[in-house]
Amino acid sequence: MSRKKKKFASFEELEERKDSVFAKEFEAFYAKGVTTLAEGEIIRGKIVGITGKEVLVDIGYKSEGILALEEFDDESDVQIDAEINVLLEKKEDENGMVIVSKRKADRAMGWERIINNYNEGDNIEGRVSRKVKGGLMVDIGLDAFLPASQISLRGAKNIDQYIGNTYQFMIVKVNKPRKNIVLSRRELLLKEREVNRDKLLKEIEIGQVRTGLVKNIADFGVFIDLGGVDGLLHITDMSWGRISHPSEMVAIGDNIEVKILGIDKESNKISLGLKQKSSSPWVGIEEKYPAGSKLKGKVVNIVPYGAFIELEKGVEGLIHISEFSWTRRISHPSEMLAIGDMVEAVVLNLDIANQKIALGIKQTESDPWKGISDKYPAGAKVKGKVRNLTDYGAFVELEEGIDGLIHISDMSWTKKINNPSEFLKKGQKLEVVVVSVDEVNHKISLGLKQLTDDPWTGLVEKYQIGTQVEGTITKITTFGIFVEIDTELEGLVHVTEIALEPTMKVEDSFKVGDTVKAKVIKVDNEQRKIGLTMKDEAYQSEAKTEASAEAEA
Repeated sequence: MSRKKKKFASFEELEERKDSVFAKEFEAFYAKGVTTLAEGEIIRGKIVGITGKEVLVDIGYKSEGILALEEFDDESDVQIDAEINVLLEKKEDENGMVIVSKRKADRAMGWERIINNYNEGDNIEGRVSRKVKGGLMVDIGLDAFLPASQISLRGAKNIDQYIGNTYQFMIVKVNKPRKNIVLSRRELLLKEREVNRDKLLKEIEIGQVRTGLVKNIADFGVFIDLGGVDGLLHITDMSWGRISHPSEMVAIGDNIEVKILGIDKESNKISLGLKQKSSSPWVGIEEKYPAGSKLKGKVVNIVPYGAFIELEKGVEGLIHISEFSWTRRISHPSEMLAIGDMVEAVVLNLDIANQKIALGIKQTESDPWKGISDKYPAGAKVKGKVRNLTDYGAFVELEEGIDGLIHISDMSWTKKINNPSEFLKKGQKLEVVVVSVDEVNHKISLGLKQLTDDPWTGLVEKYQIGTQVEGTITKITTFGIFVEIDTELEGLVHVTEIALEPTMKVEDSFKVGDTVKAKVIKVDNEQRKIGLTMKDEAYQSEAKTEASAEAEA
């Protein structure tokens, strides 16, 4: 049997056969390499391309690995041919792509570096990368957590301000199973503060001027960080002038120069002063504002007892409410002045030791009480109007701002008056007699009863003990009844001097206006009182007799 001779292939067929062989050999070569790579392995690769938001990395595999561009903290680091470490996540995903991660490679390598070189309590430098729930993430070669409470000494209200900055941190916790690291910046700041405090307390002296940072502001003052130790700048030591709140002069975060006023090294308390950097404006004040001098100032505060006047920055005087007007009755300083008003006043006296100046407004005008005794001499009859009634008397206005007092005892020679309202009315015009004048204390005593002669002597002669009288009941009390037996003359019938049944009461047997008969049993010249009795049936009221007759009928 003869064998058929094989035909030679064309040139194109030979080329195809060669390509096929090469392809098989190439696949075999990479297949061999694939067996040496494992998922989770860190591989040194080279950047070979950038497409949109993805980076292609040659890892010596049959296809390039794909890496998200966002895994680079700085996109300027993404350069063609740049070598990087990546972690092989998947040799082939659902799309047949090789997935790698630079961030996971960095974390794995960083973790090994940290574990091998650092322990809890060691210091490490890191860059704050981003904000997360509860704090910040810090890049120390891998992501470490910085709790918000550990960012600064007093906590941080705005933690965004730390992002992008590099600081020293202390490693406070390492969780190897979870590969977590917790950092603290606060612990380092506390240590640094202790060192600075010890150094400061050795160097600081009373009288020194130091620069400090305003840490906190309260109503009573400002806390200043002097570099390890806080000092208190009290509001009274901030300015020689008046300030309502420390925030008027400083703000949190300000750097200010202060003077050391006091040091308590045992309690680490330091008192500071700001106004003490300049001399007190009270030095030589008696020469600038001598007693009796007139001056102008601005009302800076009003209180119930007066108004404070600023004469210059740090120097204030008080106008007491009694020094506002000679004649006008002021119940509150705000009736005449308001904060911000410019006023003219007279210096009454100075108390340099206590830094007080007494001022007066009324002294800028003449005193209308001066010479008042010549205008209203004792014994003179004058006219006025009842301005006010009190329990003890009535104030009568003689002219604007000039009042006199009619004491309750000067209203009647003989009648007992319990309250001035029984005798006078507010606004009533009347004639009075000037009893006495006290120019110094601005007082005038007036009298009503002095308009007539004292009738008591004649009345005593008229109403001797045993005299039978008849009068009208003017008042009924629990202790007796008052009977008017003559013009403005009353006698008292004490309850013991009234014939009553044991179960009867005075108010049940008598009423105001009843006419009754009685007998004089006592005359008190000193107290100007007349005592009466109605025990004898002949002296019972006609009203009572009539009532009894009607009852019998």
